[in-house]
Amino acid sequence: MRWMIYGAGAVGGVVAARLAMAGHDVAVVARGAHLEAIRRDGLTLRQPSGDTVVRLDAYEHPAGTGKDVVVLGMKGMDTAAALVALEGFEGPVVCLQNGVANERAALRHFPDVYGVHVILPGSHLAPGVVEAHCEPVPGILDLGRYPAGTDATAQRLAAGLESAGFVSQPRADIMRWKYRKLVLNLGNAVEALCGRVAGLDEAAAPVQAEGEAVLRHAGIDVATQEEDRQRRGDIMRWPSDAARAGGSSWQSLARGTGTVEADYLNGEIVLLARLHGTAAPANETARRLVQRAARQGLPPGSMTPKEFLDAVEAVTLRTIGRS
Repeated sequence: MRWMIYGAGAVGGVVAARLAMAGHDVAVVARGAHLEAIRRDGLTLRQPSGDTVVRLDAYEHPAGTGKDVVVLGMKGMDTAAALVALEGFEGPVVCLQNGVANERAALRHFPDVYGVHVILPGSHLAPGVVEAHCEPVPGILDLGRYPAGTDATAQRLAAGLESAGFVSQPRADIMRWKYRKLVLNLGNAVEALCGRVAGLDEAAAPVQAEGEAVLRHAGIDVATQEEDRQRRGDIMRWPSDAARAGGSSWQSLARGTGTVEADYLNGEIVLLARLHGTAAPANETARRLVQRAARQGLPPGSMTPKEFLDAVEAVTLRTIGRS
C-alpha cells in the first residue's frame, strides 16, 4: 500500500515516520511551520532510544499525492474540511483519530471507512518533530470497518502497521473500543485546564463517570475497563526516566493553536445526553472552559482542580434547578 497520512501530528506523524522507516511508500499532508520544517529538514521521530530523521514527501493539500490509502490524523474539528479536500479519492479512508464522530462523517463521502482504536502515547510540540514515548512497541492500533466488520483491506492495513512495529489486529466491533477510549479522553480537557498536578484524577473523575452514565443511558455498547486492561497488558513500556508532556488538549494549549478537540470528546457526551433526554453538566463545563482557554490563548494549568470542581458543581446545581 502507498500511504497518505493526512495530519502528521503526535499520532499521525509517529505512524508516518515508522511506516517510512519500515520501507513503506508514505507521504504526509501537513500545514504551516510543521510542513515547512518537514520539507526543509525531514520529519524527526524522537524515541527513548534516540532521534531518527525521516525524509518523505510532504504536501499542503492531498490532491495529486497518488496514494492508495488515506489515514486521517487530524483532530475532529478539522475532519470536515479534510473530507472536502479529499473529494475524488477512491481508496479506503482510515480514521486514526480519537472520538467517535469522524467515521460517520467520512462515510458520507467515502464507502470504505475504517476506525482505529488509538493507544499511542505521543507528543508534537515543535515544528518538524514528533515523539513516541513507548518502546519497543510505540502503540496499539487495532482497526475495523465502520460501522462494523473486517475484510481483506483491514487485514492489509493491520499487517502494514505491524510491519512498522505497532501492535494491530482487525476487530469487527471496533466502535465498542473507540467508545472506551472516548471515556478515557474525557479527561483531556481537565488535564489541559488544570495541568498535570496533584488532584487531577479527582477533578477528572466526575467527567468520566458522567460519560459512562450517559453512554449506558443511550444504550451504547462500550468495551469494559477490564477488556481494555487486558488488551493493553504489558505491551506499552515507558522508560523509567520518561517525562511525557500532557495529552492532546494539553499540547494544543501549550502550542497556542487556538483550538482544542473538546467538542468531539466532551461534546459527544453532551450531545448524546441531550438526544436521550438527560444532561451532562460536568462534560459541558469541561468543554466550555477548555474552549474558552484555547480562544484566549491560556497555557495549560490556568485553573486548579478545586476551581474546576467548583465550576462543575455550580453548573450541576443550575441544571438541577431547571429540571
